[in-house]
Amino acid sequence: MKQQIYWHTTVKMPDDSNLTTLPQKVDVAIIGGGFTGLSAARTLAKRGTKVVVLEANTIGWGASSRNGGMTLTGLKPSMHTVIKKYGREIAKSLFQTSLDSVDTVEQVVKEENIDCGFSRYGHLLVANKPKHFEALQREVDFMAREFNHKVRLVSPNDLKSEIGSDNYHGGMVDEVSGGLNPAQYVSGLACAAEKAGALLCACARAISLQRRGTRFFIKTERGELEADSVLVGTSGYTGNITQKLQRKIIPIGSFIIATERLSDELVKELSPHNRMIFDFKHYLNYFRLWDNRMIFGGRAAFFPESQNTIKRSAEILQREMIQVYPQLKNAKVEYVWGGTLDFAFDMMTHVGEVDGIYYSLGYAGHGVAMASHLGKTVAEAMLAGTIKEQPFAQFDFPGAPLGLYNGFPWFLPFAGAWHKILDWIE
Repeated sequence: MKQQIYWHTTVKMPDDSNLTTLPQKVDVAIIGGGFTGLSAARTLAKRGTKVVVLEANTIGWGASSRNGGMTLTGLKPSMHTVIKKYGREIAKSLFQTSLDSVDTVEQVVKEENIDCGFSRYGHLLVANKPKHFEALQREVDFMAREFNHKVRLVSPNDLKSEIGSDNYHGGMVDEVSGGLNPAQYVSGLACAAEKAGALLCACARAISLQRRGTRFFIKTERGELEADSVLVGTSGYTGNITQKLQRKIIPIGSFIIATERLSDELVKELSPHNRMIFDFKHYLNYFRLWDNRMIFGGRAAFFPESQNTIKRSAEILQREMIQVYPQLKNAKVEYVWGGTLDFAFDMMTHVGEVDGIYYSLGYAGHGVAMASHLGKTVAEAMLAGTIKEQPFAQFDFPGAPLGLYNGFPWFLPFAGAWHKILDWIE
């Protein structure tokens, strides 16, 4: 088993062999070279804006090329929760944005001819317990009534038509969701941004950011520059140069294993329709197939990736995978890797402006589609001066209770234990 990102073996990722010279002045400086930053850069450059992307490592290095490649409808919190907390009008706007986000990925892939295997595979939410299935029964009616969105219930007796596992008690299918190879996608998005005229600067970690008058002065590890505007799209890697944002984002590790290539017959048995699959648990698992490999991920360890957390997570995920699919007991796991997701304290995505700095953060595992879409629409709002009209700017961006958080997530082991307790109770 290699501690290596499987997706990176399928495409030549952008590297640091030919570092773009840092410009002295730009209209917009974007901090973060993932989906958010690249999508925003492409949008801005197409409109004639001089834009630079500053990435601490190599372009697409972070969660954008390490995730499960699922482009999902919906938000991290249930839409029941969103309606209750924010009201119907905002909830409907937010849900529509999630649908639009999948459309945005599809549009970009087609316009830029990105070979990343995007397709509307649909997603399958599986019920771990009978009471979960009862909740899904209510969800089907609720989504049709409140959002005019059709999802389909799959009874326990019919679940074999969707997944080759006896581990679940029914499920729900949403045909609108899709999937892709995230490394191929982010690499293609980077090429598209450059083609539009954006400057992509790898190995240019921002180490200080100051505002003087109406302009921003940024010092990086490769030099200094000034900009009229700044957009932060650093997700789980948000650092202390934007301390106000760092204190509102919790970096949480997510880990994935990839098996050896499986037979066509076994692949058809495991997932007849090649769905994006995830379960109902708080401590959830998510999985799908790619190139006849089972890609199986989850919150095996809440702390961000390190050699130790990756090794430990591999063992946990393999056990979980075999529990779901006993057919894979003898399947070799060839790759294991981790990435860092960004969670806000309310588990919602947030868009806005603080101290003159624009941001889009808190994707909570929905970043493939949402970051692509919000990168585009936040860039458009920056140009139009309409950031406050963005759907995800309509509610407060909370920090930690009592301010007991400075950016180091000391409480993650307790949070992980609490989620396990909730799963046990339910």
